[in-house]
Amino acid sequence: MSRTLSAPVTVAFDYTRSVGPVLGRFLTGLRDGHFIGARLSDGRVVVPPPEFDPVTHQATADFVDLPETGTVTSWTWVSEPVAGQPFDRPFAFALVTLDGATSPILHAVDVTSAAEVSTGMRVRARWAAERTGAITDVVFVPDALGVPTSEVEAAAQPARSLEQLTGIVTPVSLDYTYAASPEESAFFQGLSEGRILGQRCPACEKVYVPPRPACPVDGVPTVEEIELPDVGTVTTFCIVNVPFLGQKITPPYVSAYILLDGADIALQHLILEIPVEEVRMGLRVKAVWKPREEWGTTIENISHFAPTGEPDADFDTYKHHL
Repeated sequence: MSRTLSAPVTVAFDYTRSVGPVLGRFLTGLRDGHFIGARLSDGRVVVPPPEFDPVTHQATADFVDLPETGTVTSWTWVSEPVAGQPFDRPFAFALVTLDGATSPILHAVDVTSAAEVSTGMRVRARWAAERTGAITDVVFVPDALGVPTSEVEAAAQPARSLEQLTGIVTPVSLDYTYAASPEESAFFQGLSEGRILGQRCPACEKVYVPPRPACPVDGVPTVEEIELPDVGTVTTFCIVNVPFLGQKITPPYVSAYILLDGADIALQHLILEIPVEEVRMGLRVKAVWKPREEWGTTIENISHFAPTGEPDADFDTYKHHL
């Protein structure tokens, strides 16, 4: 059996959303160097402000300016930060109750060791020199004064901007290691040799590509390896017209399911070298491989599929594979 393959994978995108008038007010405050909370109908002062009062279910309307000092009510030490966290060195996450608030806000406290943070310690906001209206515009640090912000200090906070934020863009990223099954590993290693490998079910004799450890129809292990040609038939397809970040091909282009000759399941790939309006079900296509020096253990060894020039396949030959 071939060696089992694994590879690091990162799934990332920028999440864009509108923030509405309440959260927009809070984020605008961060951009301008202010904390803005809300006074609820039961007298509580919370930050960030909720869009609706949890008691009356009415829209939040009573906003409160809060000072930049507070008290740590609980905390945890982050000894090994991961990508995307506030610091690339150890720090603390803490629940900080701002002076004048009745519930805490979760945020980072910039300290160099766990011995420097404790429940009940006083902290103060440290604002970024350049702010965009994100929670990362601020972190907390130990407050040398150790006393609540006075009314004078609160009044000396930076002036507000008249322009309120209406939307934010948040990078989202997930890192993980994908471990291929032995059957998938054989498939990827076959691609590194210019071969497309599948597995046949001994019961129903269906051929799966990429291979599966067991037949989903019979539950029987697929033990027989089958080498398939790089020629097949387009079963269904989609014309991609919408651009997106990270897109490698300029729209419009076609992503299609291709039923390789001898296979019983279609694989997805690009259809190029043909106008998108001419792509159709039944179109006969052949793999176009990248130069051999660019091959790895990946389906991207195949650049795309292109028309063979053969007559279209009869619908009956692929109607059960749509």
